[in-house]
Amino acid sequence: MNELLPVVIPAAGVGKRMQADRPKQYLSLGGKTLLEQTLAQIAKHPSIGEIILVISPEDEYFGSLKTLDASRVTRVDGGTERVNSVLCGLQALTNKGYQADQWVLVHDAARPCITTADIESLLAIREQAYAGGILAFPVRDTMKQARHNSGPSIDTTVPRELLWHALTPQMFRLGELTQAIEQGLADGHPITDEASAMEHMGHNVKLVNGSPTNIKVTTPSDLDLAAFYLTAMQAVSDKAHNED
Repeated sequence: MNELLPVVIPAAGVGKRMQADRPKQYLSLGGKTLLEQTLAQIAKHPSIGEIILVISPEDEYFGSLKTLDASRVTRVDGGTERVNSVLCGLQALTNKGYQADQWVLVHDAARPCITTADIESLLAIREQAYAGGILAFPVRDTMKQARHNSGPSIDTTVPRELLWHALTPQMFRLGELTQAIEQGLADGHPITDEASAMEHMGHNVKLVNGSPTNIKVTTPSDLDLAAFYLTAMQAVSDKAHNED
């Protein structure tokens, strides 16, 4: 399949846990902003087409970015929560004329270390009998469930064999995902990612094994780790290019 797929990137959050003077997507990472690095990485895949960037109406930093390809990026105003921003992005795609059966990706603005190989693995499920899929990787550590008290203390050990870390991108058809999010919100169902909305509607969602280096930058130390991974990714890319 050679069709170009649109991507919705919600970037309207403020990133309070970073304790920075600006939203975390505008913090410096490898000579660019975190957001610019993420956009550059996602746009590398040849099957990625239009990018819908959903940001806060009060955003004061977007206009200063220099490395965005304006022909591919459309700015859309976001909502109060991530799920509301994703819905705004999906509605923008519908308004642009995309059909309900169009595959669409949703990717976190704070995940700059996505690889083309992982995107390729996700796109491959379009030929399979799933409503869509997400990048994820199996839990490796022993998992504990805490008691709801001031401790915290351990209530029980949770079997890890069936547990996965959910990542992005996540990929579904435009119409089904839009409907799932709208219904989930109407039902008061907690929607923490796109898959949770699809699960609520009973859809079968594929877990696609992805790289654990696809981290979400949440705390200051995550920026250093992301910089390390991006440098390593660039070194691998340069080596492959020199060997061609």
